[in-house]
Amino acid sequence: MKLRKLKQQDAPFMFEWMQDESIVENLQANFAEKTVEDCERFIDASENDQSDMHLAIVDENDIYMGTVSLKHITDIDAEFAITIRNVAMGKGYSKYAMEEIIRIGLEELNLKRIFWCVSPDNKRAVRFYDKNGYQKFDVEKESIIRGYTTDQIEKYLWYEVKKRVDV
Repeated sequence: MKLRKLKQQDAPFMFEWMQDESIVENLQANFAEKTVEDCERFIDASENDQSDMHLAIVDENDIYMGTVSLKHITDIDAEFAITIRNVAMGKGYSKYAMEEIIRIGLEELNLKRIFWCVSPDNKRAVRFYDKNGYQKFDVEKESIIRGYTTDQIEKYLWYEVKKRVDV
């Protein structure tokens, strides 16, 4: 498995997970309304996007298994996001992609922190983040959460990874 830039050949597989209710039921966007053409436009737009980084998670045959992203990238932080196809669940793709995008963010982009949120109803994701030792943080003390309503900020569970500072 590896990460690479999104390609147009990924669009049908991206559309597949968007139509899978078991995957999208607890996500913020209404993916059921999306089309393959929407996926193609997203892939095109990701090519020149300076504020977001969207990468394909692929298997050893370069088949798309999901998308991992750093969104709203600033000089100090970014928001993490990941979605994988049902066929990739339980096979290590999420763990690999998350570790790699966090490494890219902290080491290559020199970010200080990567954060994300998840619906508490998304039991599979919460279990994954907790099992892998990701730390929750108190969003009430935050002023940098962008693009969320107050209700969403209060409803979701918030996680973060901070860059280690060696002393």
